[in-house]
Amino acid sequence: MSALSPSPAPRLQAGLAWGVAAALAFSTLGIWGKLASQAGLDSFSTLGLRFGLVALVLLPLSGGVSPRLRRHMLGVGVLYALATTCFFGALDRVSAGTTGLLLYLAPAFVILLGWLAGRRPAGTQLLAVALAAAGLGLVVGLPGPADRDPVGLLLGAGAGVLYATYLMASERWLSGAPPLASTAHMALVAGVYFAGLSALDGTLRLPSSGAQWGPVLGMAVVSTLIAVPALYNAVRHLGAARASLLGTLEPLLTVLLAALVLHEALRPGLLVGGALILCGALLSQRREGRFWLFRRSAAR
Repeated sequence: MSALSPSPAPRLQAGLAWGVAAALAFSTLGIWGKLASQAGLDSFSTLGLRFGLVALVLLPLSGGVSPRLRRHMLGVGVLYALATTCFFGALDRVSAGTTGLLLYLAPAFVILLGWLAGRRPAGTQLLAVALAAAGLGLVVGLPGPADRDPVGLLLGAGAGVLYATYLMASERWLSGAPPLASTAHMALVAGVYFAGLSALDGTLRLPSSGAQWGPVLGMAVVSTLIAVPALYNAVRHLGAARASLLGTLEPLLTVLLAALVLHEALRPGLLVGGALILCGALLSQRREGRFWLFRRSAAR
């Protein structure tokens, strides 16, 4: 006789745990950003400090890396910095909801880019992307009349494409790299890049109060030191497509955290949208005609 027992394959179980941990940690980024803005900090200055602090902590622990792997790590960092630049550029031209929607369509871009590279997507992957996209539309909002700036829409789409490329490059180039070393080199590139942009704007400065240091340290510790290594581990165990679909949990968690911490009102479609996102995330983990969350064990 056969029964269902919760005995997932260890690699996939670990990947799911890392992916959910990354989504939860990344979901705090919007909260820290809102608090930093309320405290009077500029976005690029905050990002430069966030990544600079992480680089200072992790680089001394990242020795023994080959020159070739180091170049790959720095290249992945460039992709991340460019994706973030497009994201903030889009925020200046279209609504935050539309910008977030385009960014979190990264799973669709991962599958499309993989298809162009010769990886034919499974039907379950396409359905998972469709469910997640519909859920995102309900959670973050669909484009409205104010979202007709073509440059803003292109920048938002560019953020999604670049983030998808960042995930795929991480899967291909960093599969054997220590996650902390990968995070250190990404943070080094992003820290120098955003500090430079902030210096050009004349907004580069150190926080001057606890209200300003708090969100910066929160971004550095929770949204980077915890989130980024967790994401690299998720990509290593699940691949870019599955990990990116788990990442669609981030905006849902952000909305819930904003309601809890910032007392922001919940959107009416949150429950339906959240259910669709969860269905898409679960469906993305379907493997070989079954959900890996359960496997059949035979008892004689």
